[in-house]
Amino acid sequence: MKAPGVFPLIALIAAAIVANINLAVANVALPTIGAHFGASQVEINLVAVGFTLGLAASVLYLGAIGNAYGRKKLLLIGLVLSILFAAAASWAPNIEILIAARVLGGVATGMVYPVTLAMITSIYSGKQRTQAIALWSGIGAAASSVGAAITGWLLTFAWWGSGFAITIPLGALVLFMCVFLRDQARDSADKPDNLSGVLSVVMIATLVAAITFAPMPGRSITALALAIIAVVAVAIFISRQRKIANPIFDLSIARRPLFWVAAIAGLIVFGSLMGSFFIGQQFLQDVLGYTTLSAGLAILPSALGMVLFSPVAGILINRLGSRPTLLIGFALLAIGFVLMFTWKAGVTYTPVGIAYFLLGAGVAIAAAPASRAIMDSVPPSQLGMGSATNDLQRDLGGAIMQSVMGTLLVVRYASDFRAAFASAPASDQQELGNTAMTQIMASYSGAQEVAKGLPQADATQLLTAAQNAYTAGSNWAFAFALLAVAIGALLVFLKFPKKQEEIALIQQYQKGR
Repeated sequence: MKAPGVFPLIALIAAAIVANINLAVANVALPTIGAHFGASQVEINLVAVGFTLGLAASVLYLGAIGNAYGRKKLLLIGLVLSILFAAAASWAPNIEILIAARVLGGVATGMVYPVTLAMITSIYSGKQRTQAIALWSGIGAAASSVGAAITGWLLTFAWWGSGFAITIPLGALVLFMCVFLRDQARDSADKPDNLSGVLSVVMIATLVAAITFAPMPGRSITALALAIIAVVAVAIFISRQRKIANPIFDLSIARRPLFWVAAIAGLIVFGSLMGSFFIGQQFLQDVLGYTTLSAGLAILPSALGMVLFSPVAGILINRLGSRPTLLIGFALLAIGFVLMFTWKAGVTYTPVGIAYFLLGAGVAIAAAPASRAIMDSVPPSQLGMGSATNDLQRDLGGAIMQSVMGTLLVVRYASDFRAAFASAPASDQQELGNTAMTQIMASYSGAQEVAKGLPQADATQLLTAAQNAYTAGSNWAFAFALLAVAIGALLVFLKFPKKQEEIALIQQYQKGR
């Protein structure tokens, strides 16, 4: 049988790069977007979370559709739509259309991303597959950092939406490359269960939306209603998967330790990375005063860590097994987040760069065994489910971690600034007034706008208080990420199979048992 060669891997990694750049370009532009549209911190959070919400909500259903109707077709359609929605985001006339374009762009990417891993898994086998998945995972994720750096450079001379336009020419090139891929055989002749697909979209979308709306003033009832809908949808979805002959999410496979532990580990790994980018980019620009260019360049060490350590991950998996490799990755992530607690106003770049490098290395080493374990847990006939779950762990993790970390940032920022304002002299309180205070506590950019109308001494005092409050909020967010990483490491240590058991289970699963 003829060897597959490297072209399919290059084309599919390139498609994954488009997806990852689309996922991350918003982060470095968030302060610029907030200033351009006069957006609140919650609206800024929605811009950041919107793409992952659309991707996470749709990926299970789209994975099943790719299984039944052909992956290459879905891949090409997704790339075309990704280009169109990237253009819509780039030239959005208001914040509402920008959020909508990001959500729909996430859905389009849901047609692309799961296909790339499923095709790699079906094309390659053995150690070649392990190395291919490691490269796909590490290089694809590194694109997030590179995309942020390019966006930062563009924002020094171009409009606020220029970062979203990066993927338009890149997506067109990848589309041309993917046309030449050999069409893959369908995994299943059965059509996907559409009701299950709709339920999967509803349960994930409402879950992420509930977390996002929770910190919004006056939206607690909306958040509670969404959470209730999510719980009901999950219950109905699980019940239906148990009854139907062709479930889009096979619960018997999901119960395998090799599958569910890897899925939760991947959710934490990628959620932590996206959360660190989301909080870190705003911290670098708002507190440390970095330009969009320098803030984008500041996270390049994470890309370096991913590229350097993704081949290492493949070697570690083959020699040690997935469990020790995952634990090494979690350890590097934990050290990176601990270092982030040293980030305060006036901090030098050294702890920033080292922290991002450690996060990149940790993600590269931990992501590969998580992805490989998920794909090896499913029989060849259900690769679509495996790839969709692998993408869901990343996207749902990113959406949840960004939402929770963003919420913690908003709550602590507002609380600390409110406390500082309460202790200020009565004359200062009267000078700012309630309207200005509402604007200040909505976001750091709001504090900057209010400061522009104050005398120099008062403006400096206001911004110092805002920086201190923002630093405290960032520390809350980083503490949550560190706790999540610790829980993930403990879960892997206690529940993930050791090397010999892992090998035996993989052999059993690949035989369809």
